Amino acid sequence: MKLYYMPGACALAPHIVANELGIKLDLVRVSMSTKKTEHGDDYLAINPNGYVPALVLDDGQVLLEVAALVQYLADQKPGSGLFPPVGEMSRYRVLEALSFAGSELHKGFAPFFKPGTPEETKEASRQQLQKRIGYVDSLLARQAYIAGDAYTIGDVYLWVVLSWARIVKFDLSPYANVQRWQAAVAARPAVQLSLKEEGLA
Repeated sequence: MKLYYMPGACALAPHIVANELGIKLDLVRVSMSTKKTEHGDDYLAINPNGYVPALVLDDGQVLLEVAALVQYLADQKPGSGLFPPVGEMSRYRVLEALSFAGSELHKGFAPFFKPGTPEETKEASRQQLQKRIGYVDSLLARQAYIAGDAYTIGDVYLWVVLSWARIVKFDLSPYANVQRWQAAVAARPAVQLSLKEEGLA
C-alpha cells in the first residue's frame, strides 16, 4: 500500500496506525502548494480534492479521508485492539471519537492554517476549540484514553490534531488531563517511528 502524506498533517494518523500494526506502507510526500508528489507526479490525479491523505491499495483502489483510512488499516489486524469488533459498544465509542476529532477539532484548527484568515475568525475558532478541548479534558479525567481504557485509532487521530496546537500557539496548559494523555501517546514507539519517518523527530 502507498500513503500520500505531508509531514505533520492529518495523514500522520494512518501512518501511525500502520506502524502500530506492523503494516508496511510506501510513503510518498506531497506538496500542498504545487499539488505535486516528491516524484513530480500530479497529486490531483490521485485525489482530486487535493489534500492528504490518500491510500492506494494493492489492487489500485484509492481510499480517502483520515477516519476511513484508520478504520481500514485497523480492520486488517482485527485482533490488535485498536478498533473493537462490530457490535461492541466500545467500537461505537471509537467511531464517536473519530467523528468528534474530524468535525469539531480538525476543522476548528483549519482557520489558523489558511493564509488571510481574519483575526476575528481565528478568535472565534479559538473560543470554540477551548470548549471542545475542555470536553476532551473532562473525558480524560475519568478514563485513560478518548474512547475508554484502551488505546485505539480514536486516540491516534485526536493526538495528531491536537499536536497542531503547538504550531498555532494554542495554549493547552489549562488542560492537564489532555497533556498527560498527549505525553502517553507521544511516548509510544509507533508514534516516535512515524515522526522520524516524516522528518519530524
